[in-house]
Amino acid sequence: MAEPSLNGAVARPRRRNAASTRRKLLIAARQEFARNGLAGARVDAIAAQAGVNKQLLYHYFGDKDAIYVAVLEWIYDEIKQYEQNLNFNGLKPDRLMKKIVGSWFDYLSLHPDFVAIMDDESRNQAVHIRGLQQLPAIGPLLLRIFSLTLAQGAREGVFRRGVNPTQLCISIGALSYFYFSGLPTLQAIFNRNLSTEPALRERRRHVVDFVMRALRP
Repeated sequence: MAEPSLNGAVARPRRRNAASTRRKLLIAARQEFARNGLAGARVDAIAAQAGVNKQLLYHYFGDKDAIYVAVLEWIYDEIKQYEQNLNFNGLKPDRLMKKIVGSWFDYLSLHPDFVAIMDDESRNQAVHIRGLQQLPAIGPLLLRIFSLTLAQGAREGVFRRGVNPTQLCISIGALSYFYFSGLPTLQAIFNRNLSTEPALRERRRHVVDFVMRALRP
């Protein structure tokens, strides 16, 4: 119910302001966690970046761990939406596999904060990710997509038989993820800027080609 104002008129609900404040806090928290990890992130810095009083963070989220979990939930919702927007329907198995591999590379390229946060979460034994409600549905869904695509490809003669869908999923993730996770080290080793557009295109082509060649009969 809307609250009355001092002059007797009915005040408008403040839900829009609350949603906006939560959004600002989540954006700021995502940036802070990507820069400094969960342990190094500061509530004061998140609130300052969001331009709000830090008491509002406690009001809307509870504590630093709670807003960290909210950021993880946002990221996985974002990935789910990203995948839904790709529209894999009607694609032949080889085209579908190319799109899956390329889209994963593209997501990581567009979201370096995801890589930083996942690196930090892995260092902390994934204790927060294990508690996400979305997590139990992600693994089985991925394996189902890969299993169906591999089976159809094998029937059509474009993929070899006997490819383990779990291992393939891990390998595809590793080929792209390590590139972005290890970018500073790789650039130092090879004395080359690997984050330019030409370098990213070159790596993307290699990853897609590598996977497709590995699947050929």
